[in-house]
Amino acid sequence: MPTLPPGPPEQGPPREPTPHQHRDVAESFGADAARYDRARPRYPQALVDRVVGACPGPDVVDVGTGTGIAARQFQAAGCRVLGVEVDPRMAALARRRGLTVEVAAFEEWNPAGRVFDAVVSGQTWHWVDPVAGAARAARTLRPGGRLAVFWNAGEPPADLVRAFAEVYRRLLPDSLAARQWAMPAGDAYAALALRAVDGMRAAGSFGTPEHWRFAWERDYSRDEWLDQVPTTGGHTGLPAPLLEEVLAGVGAAVDAAGGGFTMRYTTVVATAART
Repeated sequence: MPTLPPGPPEQGPPREPTPHQHRDVAESFGADAARYDRARPRYPQALVDRVVGACPGPDVVDVGTGTGIAARQFQAAGCRVLGVEVDPRMAALARRRGLTVEVAAFEEWNPAGRVFDAVVSGQTWHWVDPVAGAARAARTLRPGGRLAVFWNAGEPPADLVRAFAEVYRRLLPDSLAARQWAMPAGDAYAALALRAVDGMRAAGSFGTPEHWRFAWERDYSRDEWLDQVPTTGGHTGLPAPLLEEVLAGVGAAVDAAGGGFTMRYTTVVATAART
C-alpha cells in the first residue's frame, strides 16, 4: 500500500493481463479527483532534485499527471511542465491548479515536433505499455534527456499489515484490494521497476538503465489514512455500502494501534538517459 497495481507480478507465464491492460482501473481515479489530490502522498524532494540535476534542461513531460501532484513539485524546482493525462476529470483539476495538460493516453500522444529534457511518471507507468511508452518517450526526448518513472511503496507497521489483511480477507476475498497484501509493497514496485527497465532496453534508444531508491516516512492519523484509502485502485469501483464496511474495518484497526501510525515509504525509480 497505498497504491499497488493490479495483483502481484506474474510467476511463470502470465495468467491475467499485466497492469497496463487494466484500462478500466487506470481511468477510474478521476471519480473523486479532489480527494485524490488531497490525500495521495507527495514525492521526496531528493528525487525531484536528482532528476532535475540529471537532465540537460528544464522542459518536462509528466506522464499520467493526474491532478498534478508530481508536476507541481517539478514546477517548484524550476521546471516547465506539460502534463499528459488520459482522464479528463483529473486533467481538469490539474488545470485549475495552474498546469498545462493534454488529454491522451501517452502511447498515442502526439508531441507535435516538440522535444523535452525529461519524461517523468509518478505512480502511473504501470498503466502504460512499457515498451511502447519507452519508445514514445525516446521520440519525445532530446539527446541526453532522461526518462524517470517512480512509485511510492509504503509499508505500515507489521501489526497493521496483519490487521488490514484480515479486513480484506473478510470483506473482499480474492479481490485486487486483498491481493495488495500478498507481498511487501517494495517487492511489488521493484518488479514494476524491472518491467520498466525491460521496456527501456527494448526501445533501444536509451543508455544503461539505473535503479534509484529514496527512503522516507510519513505519519498518518486515522482520518488521514481513511481519506487516502478510497483513492487506490482496489477501492475506486466498490459499491458505497461495501466501501463503508471496508473503511470501518480499516479505521478500527488503526484505532486499535493507537489512532495513527508511521508509514515507511521507499520511492522506487527506474531511469535512463536518451542516447
